[in-house]
Parts: sequence; C-alpha cells; structure tokens
Amino acid sequence: MDLPDHEGLPVHLLAGCFKNTSATYKFYWFLALLGRVELGERTIAKRDLFAEMVAHAWYTVNYFKVSFGKQDKLQEAIQAIRGLESLTIDADRIFIFNQLAHTSNKATLRALRYFNGEVPHRFLSPWFRAADSQAAYRASQRFENNCLYALYADHIELNPAWVTYLQRHARILKNFCYWNLAVYLQAKNPNVPDIPNKLIKLPVRKALTEQRKFWDLVLAELGSVDCIYTHKRLTVGDYAVEHFLPYAFVSHDLMWNLIPADRAFNSSKSDKLPPLDTYFEPYFNLQRSALEVIQQVAPQHKFLEDYLTIVPDLHLFERDRVWEQLQPLATIARNNGFETLLPYIRV
Repeated sequence: MDLPDHEGLPVHLLAGCFKNTSATYKFYWFLALLGRVELGERTIAKRDLFAEMVAHAWYTVNYFKVSFGKQDKLQEAIQAIRGLESLTIDADRIFIFNQLAHTSNKATLRALRYFNGEVPHRFLSPWFRAADSQAAYRASQRFENNCLYALYADHIELNPAWVTYLQRHARILKNFCYWNLAVYLQAKNPNVPDIPNKLIKLPVRKALTEQRKFWDLVLAELGSVDCIYTHKRLTVGDYAVEHFLPYAFVSHDLMWNLIPADRAFNSSKSDKLPPLDTYFEPYFNLQRSALEVIQQVAPQHKFLEDYLTIVPDLHLFERDRVWEQLQPLATIARNNGFETLLPYIRV
C-alpha cells in the first residue's frame, strides 16, 4: 500500500516510520496525531496525544484482548489506567480521551508520561538520527529534512508544509497506518483470527436475524432442544442466539459457533469461555442435529457454507475433527485473557 505523493514532501520518509517497529507506539501515535489535525490543531499537547493513543488502543486490548507483545508498555498502561480511572472495557473512545485529558490522578499521568521518552522523537527517525533525543529535538525545531513536526517539552508543532497533505489524505493515511498495525499485530498473534477487525470498535454489532431463522427451522423440525448450559427447553421464539466461543475472540458470526441458548443465561455469559470438558459434547451434538435437519429440509441453505470453514466437507463434521478446530482456539483465547465460564448451577 503506497501513500499519495506530494511535490516537495519526503512522503517516503513518512512511510518509513513504520519499518522495524518493536512496539505499537508509532502506529497509535500517528493515529492520535491525525485525529488532532482533523480537529484543526497545529500545536498539539503531548498529553492529548498520549491520551489519544490509549483511547485508540483501548478496545483492541480490553475487549478483543489482542496481545501487543511482552515488551509493549501501551497494553500495560491501558490495563492499569482502566482500574485507576474506573473505565469500562467498552467505553467510547471520545469519553476515554476526555477522561484522560482532564484527569488529576498522578498514577495515570505517570503512565501517560512514560511514552514521552519512547515515541515523539523516535517517530522522526527516518528524517534524522533520533536515538539521541536532545539532538532530535534540535533538528526537529529546524524542521530538518522537512520533518513532520517540531518537538518541545510538552507539545509538538506541525510543520506547516505537511498540514494540507495530512488533512487532504487523512483517510488514506489512517488506512495505511491500520494496515501496517494489522500486519504487526498478526505477527504477534499468529493464531488469533481476524486481527484487522479488532483494531476499532464498530458502531453497532450486526443483528443475528438471519442466523435466528436457521435455528428456527431446526427447532420447528425438532419441536425443542435443551439449552446446553441450563438445560431449559428452548422453542421457536424463546431463545437467544449466542456465540459459543466469544465473539470478542472469533470476531465473526459463522453458524458453527452459534447456538440457541437460554436468554437469561446468555446475558450473564457475556464474553466468557465455555470449558470444553463440560460443554463441548452437548455443543457438538446440538450442531450435528442442526446440520442433519437443515440438510434434509433446506439442502441449499446458504449458512451450510459456514461449516466448511472448519471441515472440508459436511459429511466430515465429526466429533474429533471439530474438537481439533475448537480446542486450540479455546486455548489461545484463554491464554489471551478471556475468563472461563463457571458451570451453571440450578437454584
């Protein structure tokens, strides 16, 4: 993915900012910078940029639990700030920014200030030798090699030569940054599915209306099924469609991961992992029954294709093959910090 050229600007140096990265800082710093530029700012407080970095990465860390790597302090800071500021995992990005931009909590401010020694001067390394921070500050204030901004103690000043370029191409620049971030994080999380869709918080999750119709067909044929968690009898119109493995991990609505469940229990299950030693057998039996019904009553149903993402042929939807697909995913999700569901106890 190439950036748009602009006469007189060393665009290739901007693109070079994301080469040889060992942490996520530069990606989130640039996203933060673009956001402030879009608001019309030219002199930008570092504290605001650090707050934006946290806000941009918040959902990826707290909801999707994507690992940034052991050396990355942004993930560590986010986890600490969540407790320090009593913020929820699904808090809005703007709300998080406003909270951090105005906080007086000394521990939070200390966590934000850490990044001052890591990213503002190092981001400019394609323009000049930035390992020496004092030299980088002096060079930036001369806009040496037409660098992107000048560094000062508590703020940066955009190079006027870059302002129009950043504004005009903001969307392309963000996409370029997210693409490079996705490549970086996929390398850190090789077995985690769909990293690109875990970088931002979607405004609204898709309704599972069509998937419900699939299960309505099954229930209409079978009359009812048992919820695998609570053993409540489920009938058409009286169940929730739930993700067996958490949506926050799989990041998709494929039918092999969707089952009918007790409405009340589904709400409390949230994004917890079902222990497979307890729930895999009833999950598999329910899914196998559904496949048999749909293949009989609607053999051309479009959602049958969803199952081909875990088995090469519907006739091979067998216990051992499905276990071989789900067990590693559950292990990875657990290692990434997803909580395990406690077995349901009837009261």
